Amino acid sequence: MSQPTISRELKRNTGGSGYRFAQAQRKALERRAEAVKPTKMTPEMISLVNAKLREKLSPEQISGWLLVEKEKLLSHETLYRHIWVDKAAGGDLYSNLRRQGKAYQARGKSQAGRGHIKNRVSIDERPTIVDAKERVGDWEIDLVIGKGHSGALLTIVDRATSFTVSKRINNKSAQVVTNATIELLRPFKGAVLTITADNGKEFAYHEQMTAALGARVYFADPYSSWQRGLNENTNGLLRQYWPKKTDFKKVSAKEVKAVIVQLNNRPRKKLNFKTPAMLMGNHMAAIAA
Repeated sequence: MSQPTISRELKRNTGGSGYRFAQAQRKALERRAEAVKPTKMTPEMISLVNAKLREKLSPEQISGWLLVEKEKLLSHETLYRHIWVDKAAGGDLYSNLRRQGKAYQARGKSQAGRGHIKNRVSIDERPTIVDAKERVGDWEIDLVIGKGHSGALLTIVDRATSFTVSKRINNKSAQVVTNATIELLRPFKGAVLTITADNGKEFAYHEQMTAALGARVYFADPYSSWQRGLNENTNGLLRQYWPKKTDFKKVSAKEVKAVIVQLNNRPRKKLNFKTPAMLMGNHMAAIAA
C-alpha cells in the first residue's frame, strides 16, 4: 500500500484516541451513507429531463437545477448521452439545444459607422464598476433584426443578473426605439444606472433616455461586440426561438413576453443556478424597502 494512501486513511479516520480499525470502518460507512448518489435515468427522471429540455434549458443548467432543487445528482454528460440516444432513435430532443452559430463577423463600416450621434459618450467614460458585472442596474441594449428588416426585437439585459426585457417594434427609427426603451425600463427605474449601446443611429436619442430614466447612455467602440457580450449572447438565445428568417411583424407581443419569461426563469450556472427573475425581484424588493 502506498504512503499517500496510508496517510489519507489515517487523516480521515483518526479519532481522539488515535486510529482504531472499528472506528475507521464506522466513519467510512457514515460517509458512504451521507454521499449524494448518482441518479439513474428512471422513467420519471426521463420525463422531467425531457420537459426541461423542451423549455430549452441546457444539459448543464438541468444538471445544476436538479442538484439545487431536487437534490438529484445527474451529470450533464449523462444528459448529452440521453439526447444523442434519443436522436439516433428518431427523437427531436437535440433540436432544443443551442446551436453553434457562425463565427462573429465584424460589422462593415456601412453599419458600424452609420452616422454621427450627437453628444455621444464613449464607453471609455463609463464607470469602471460596470466592468465587474456585480452591480445591478448596468444594462446592455441591442436590436434583433427580422427578415428583410421587417420588424425587430429590442432587447435590454442587466449585466449582473442577466435579467432581460424585450419588445417587438415595427421599425428601428430612433424615436420608436427610444420610446420602447423607456417603456421597458421605467418599471425598473430605481435599478437603471447605465445603458451601453452600439453606434447604431437608432440610439441617437439617448439623451431622451437619460432624461426619462436617469441613466447615462454609453456607446461601445466600433467593431467591438465583446464590449456588449452579454447582449450578444442573449440575442443568440432568442434566435433559438426566432431564426434569422423570422418576420417579426408576424410575432405577437404575447409570444415575445412568454419567451422572455422563460429566459428569465432559467437557472444560470454563472448565477450559481439561480434565475435572473429571482435576482432582479430580490433587488427591486430591497430598494423598495
